Parts: sequence; C-alpha cells; structure tokens
Amino acid sequence: MKKIIFIIFLILGLVVVSSSYFVVNETEQVVITRFGAPVRNTIQKAGIYFKAPIVEQANFFEKRILEWDGEASKPIPTRDKKNIIIDATARWRITNPLVFLQSVGSMESAQSRLDDIIDSNVRDIVSKHSLVEIVRNSNRVINIIQQEYESESFAAVQDEESIIREIKDGRDQITRDVLKKSQPIIEKYGIKLIDVRIKGLIYSKVVLENVFRRMTSQYQIKAQNLRSEGDRKKSEIQGETEFELKEIESGAYKQAQIIRGEGDAEAARIYAETLSVDPDFYQFQRSLEAYQEAIKENAVLLMGTESEFFRVLKTGK
Repeated sequence: MKKIIFIIFLILGLVVVSSSYFVVNETEQVVITRFGAPVRNTIQKAGIYFKAPIVEQANFFEKRILEWDGEASKPIPTRDKKNIIIDATARWRITNPLVFLQSVGSMESAQSRLDDIIDSNVRDIVSKHSLVEIVRNSNRVINIIQQEYESESFAAVQDEESIIREIKDGRDQITRDVLKKSQPIIEKYGIKLIDVRIKGLIYSKVVLENVFRRMTSQYQIKAQNLRSEGDRKKSEIQGETEFELKEIESGAYKQAQIIRGEGDAEAARIYAETLSVDPDFYQFQRSLEAYQEAIKENAVLLMGTESEFFRVLKTGK
C-alpha cells in the first residue's frame, strides 16, 4: 500500500514540476494567464521560464511573419462592368499577443477574421476601378503597344476596344488602398497587416470570350495586312523583274539585228563579188536556191520544156 501511495505522489510531483516551467523559442511569444486572465507581461525573449503549476497557462503565439492566402473571390464587377475573380494574398504578424488572445483567441479565428476583412475590402476597392487599372501597373507599355497599332500591320484596327488607355492608379496602388483600408480594422485584434497582393486574376467566361474574340480579330487583321504588304512587295519585285527582262530582251534583239544586218551586208558583198567573177554561175546558184524554196519534200513538179526551171536544168544557165 505504501508503495502505491509513493508512486501516486511521485507521478503528481512529476506533473507539478513539468507544468511549472516552459521553454520559449526564438520564433515564439507567450502570454501567461491564470484562469483566463493575464498575470504577466508578454514574454518575447527565448529561454526557460517558470509559472504556477496547474493554475497558470502559457499561451504561445508566433513572432514570425505569417501568410494569409484567401480563397478566390466570387466574381466582382469592375467599374466598366467586367466580371473578374480576384485571388489575393497577404502577410501579417501578431504584434500584441495579449490583445490577440483576448479578441481572437486562436490562429484559426484570426484567419477567419482576415478572410472577412481583406476579402470585403478587395471587393469594395476593385469594384471602384476599371479592368485595365487592375491588370496593369504602369503606363510604360503604352509606347510599345502604340507603335504596334501605328504600324502598317495594325493600321486597320480602329475600334474602341483597341484604344490604349492610360491608367491612373494601377494594381500596386489598388493593393496599397486595400492595405490602408484594412489595417485600422485589423489592428484592433493585435495584428499588423504588412502587405496585400493580388496574386491571381481570373476573367469570367464572358470577359474571356470577349478578350479572345478581340485578340483573334486584331491578329486576323494584322495577318491580312501582312499578306497584303507581302503581295504589294511581290508585285513590285515582279514588275522590276519584268522591266529588267524587257530591257535585256530589247538589248539582245537590238544586238541580234545589228549582227544580222552586218551578216546580210557581208553576204551581199560576197554575192556581188561572185557576180562580178562569174555571172553565169551566180545565176545558176540563184536558180538552185529558187528550186529549193519552191519544191518541198516529197513534192511532184510538172514543167514543160519551155519552162524557165527546165531551161536551167537543161542548159545550166
């Protein structure tokens, strides 16, 4: 019996000793409460600390920067009536653990409060801006895109949707507005909201269809204009080629005519010399040429004895 009592007291002693101290890590801060009421200042330095066993409780909270990653919101109508889905994220830190404990109580409750506050402010501020303000962050892209539209490829794109609009705020300013509006509310829970960012933007089905339709139309026009430009250059090249070809043919024809004329002159000179040497032979040669021109292959020639052709064959003159 004594042995059992000793074991019981030993166990109780171990429980009391183990519950009388606690260890605080570098990443933690602790609030000591007695029956739910705080009894000491917040412990933020790492080390080993003691407390009254059983009646006092150590409540541990993170010192590090924490992540809030809300779910993608329901479609939000922008100022220009475009429905979009915003996926936002934020970074926060517990700056007053005592207030945090009294107002929120747990990390799960804090995440829920952040969901309500940040999502509500994102919806409110996004709905006051046009879609281009949410998508873009600066006006530096305007010059580049404007050059595209002013080029021959986009010369025909003149619809209202294609006009490049300057933005006044941009995505960064919108997130800063969300941060500025959310921070005073969140501070009441002992939380400091460090940053808010839009990590994702999803167009609704109708907006996506309109965007794809406009992009398709623009690039079809660009492709058509590029083809037209190619056809124009092709016609220019073909025209230049034909002109050069005609010049070459004209020069060749001229040269051929000159050579042919020189040949005819040389032939006439040779004929003249031949005629002066032997007129009868020249006459005979010309008659043979006449036969060659008049009589075709497999032709039958009928002539009388008084015919000039027959006389040449008979006399050789």
